[in-house]
Amino acid sequence: MNRTSLTTATLALTTALLAGCSNETPAEAPSADDTEVGHIHGLGIDPADGTLYVATHFGLFHVKDDHEPTRVADRYQDTMAFTVVGPGHFLGSGHPDLREDLPPHLGLIESTDAGQTWKPLALQGEADFHILEPAGNVLYAYDATSGRLLRTEDRATFEEVLTAPLLSVAATETQDQLIATTDQAQLMTINPATGETRELGGPTTTYLDTAPDGTLAGIAPDGAVRISSDDGQSWKKTGSIDGQPAAFTISEQGWYAATETTVLRSTDAGATWTRVL
Repeated sequence: MNRTSLTTATLALTTALLAGCSNETPAEAPSADDTEVGHIHGLGIDPADGTLYVATHFGLFHVKDDHEPTRVADRYQDTMAFTVVGPGHFLGSGHPDLREDLPPHLGLIESTDAGQTWKPLALQGEADFHILEPAGNVLYAYDATSGRLLRTEDRATFEEVLTAPLLSVAATETQDQLIATTDQAQLMTINPATGETRELGGPTTTYLDTAPDGTLAGIAPDGAVRISSDDGQSWKKTGSIDGQPAAFTISEQGWYAATETTVLRSTDAGATWTRVL
């Protein structure tokens, strides 16, 4: 796969993104009264009550209407990948709270009580997923330890789609192809049945997601937000988060994006953004 060279500035931003996704657990957990949110890895909205959840290097937080973060269950699990799949139903991966007697790589884990407790589903001690992308009954999971994009229907057994350095994966509305970004912030398509890839060209992009109406959206390393109505063939800039992105998700409640320490929300398809954390 040929890759277009990036400018020095863009490459520096992409390198910083990758450096933020460390495979190592923290040497020491913060004090129990620490509620500062930083080193954000993932975002999700619980459809049970519309609460925003923020997955970070030092724990999972929920943020209600007062914009004040609250640590979930007094836990400091480093949740590298995070997605909400139903009311109070979360999937994740990463590294354990150091107070837990668990292997350094959690594999695929699940919570059915909004992050209060987690149980292992598969590949504990083996996989460190940095991407979890639900697509109907299928889950795509990118293991940073092996560089493999995996596919599962039962969340217990996996098959390999391809091996490639990826930053983000989004399922299209028809689910017959995936749109992904590489570690060089380049766009490409993936055939999930064969693993075949095709470069899309287009703007440098770090994080992707698909809106409920099928619109594909992406955020560039400089924070520019763009949308595509033709599965990434062409793009239109709609707004900017004015900072380097760390996470991005779209839900029925709005579009959410994060820098390393802040979370913003858009209710107009990415045109304007308001800080919520």
